[in-house]
Amino acid sequence: MKFNREEEENNFSITRYESMLRSNDVKFFDSDEFESIIHHYLENGKIAKAKKAISLGLSQHPSSVNLKLLQVEVLVFENRLDKADTLLAQLHAIEPENEEVYIQKANILSKQNNHIKAIELLNMALNHTDDSADIYSLIGMEYLFMDDFENAKVNFMRCLESDDQDYSSLYNIIYCFDFLEEHEEAIDYLNMFLNKNPYCEVAWHQIGKQYFDLKEYKKALTSFDFAIISDEYFIGAYLEKGKVLEKLKRYNEAIENYEITLELDDPTSFALLRIGKCHEKLGNDDLAIQHYSKTVHEDPLLDKGWIAITDFYMRKREYQKALYYTNKAINIDSENVLYWKRYAKINNKLAFFEEAERGYQKALELGNYEIETWLNRSDILRFLGEPNASIQNLYQAIEFYPDNAEVEFRLAGLYYEMHNYDKGEYHIRKALELDYEYHIVLEELFEKVFSLTLVKNIISEYN
Repeated sequence: MKFNREEEENNFSITRYESMLRSNDVKFFDSDEFESIIHHYLENGKIAKAKKAISLGLSQHPSSVNLKLLQVEVLVFENRLDKADTLLAQLHAIEPENEEVYIQKANILSKQNNHIKAIELLNMALNHTDDSADIYSLIGMEYLFMDDFENAKVNFMRCLESDDQDYSSLYNIIYCFDFLEEHEEAIDYLNMFLNKNPYCEVAWHQIGKQYFDLKEYKKALTSFDFAIISDEYFIGAYLEKGKVLEKLKRYNEAIENYEITLELDDPTSFALLRIGKCHEKLGNDDLAIQHYSKTVHEDPLLDKGWIAITDFYMRKREYQKALYYTNKAINIDSENVLYWKRYAKINNKLAFFEEAERGYQKALELGNYEIETWLNRSDILRFLGEPNASIQNLYQAIEFYPDNAEVEFRLAGLYYEMHNYDKGEYHIRKALELDYEYHIVLEELFEKVFSLTLVKNIISEYN
């Protein structure tokens, strides 16, 4: 009740203040009211309104340290660090034991990447406050900025000891455990926390994710069930439970959990995609494609949705439909390498070789340097009657795969076809030294070259 009363008073102050601005009739507000008004604007990202409220507040309460500290906060946000620093020095002289002075000074140092000094000041702030939770959280963040995950973790734990409702610190603790790959330690910590807070849905959710990472799916499932018992509207728990049920091949149950999330909130592309995947596993092709279509309608930029539709039709060998959806995806995001790889593969299947070559070239331009991309493009260029381009492509591949037998055998075959026997022999010998077994590449792709007596003689030397 007390909280509700305070909230009503704050809302009343904000309404009265904004009414004053509209009427240009200056009214008196006490400094606490101004603080509430300024905090409201800052929390909602309305910096200009916060600055105006600070100015009016200081005109009515020129000696208010708290209002000046809020002024410092805005100056730091605007990166006017020198002015903020000067004002803080004045405030420190007035109230040397005010922890907020140390916190804001630490904030300035943090912005200047002086995280060690910022931590020193935050530790000094701890000496001047009874409410240490927020300060420990700030210290933890400073350590995170320095990639010191061990010390960050310790300070977030101290924060949570002071305030067990600070779930952002709990998430940060688990983030540190994850970065340090300490999954078992994370589980021990979460179990300890749950012993004191048995109905904390966030902790149950996080321990479930740890078990999921360790592939202990039944324990993960139990954890997510407890998270749901603690909060039946916890969407994240239903989503994670669905993922576990998929791993256990309990697809109908997984669908049920994903569908609950659609009832609790607006549909998410992730849930729709997973429902589609489950229906595909169950052989419900119509329902699968229906949900994949809903996925891309909900979020056209989600590449996993377009890929799911494309791969669905590729598995069915319905390449024209697969190509249709790949083209739609490329029209939305022409820089997505995953789309171009599929575009190339599908066109290759349809014997549209020029388009396939374009797809592989585009994939390479976008940074897809997988060996298969180089090899497929080389084979298509040769088929299109462009042996020199095929050779150039293979030499580019060598920069990334300097000791690849498949590349060398193809170079050998191409040079023999062009009657450049010296280079042909050089590359076939190099290829045989790398991996004799791959001479099957010559047999399958360069049958006439493979049948040459001089080539057979060279191969026999390495048998």
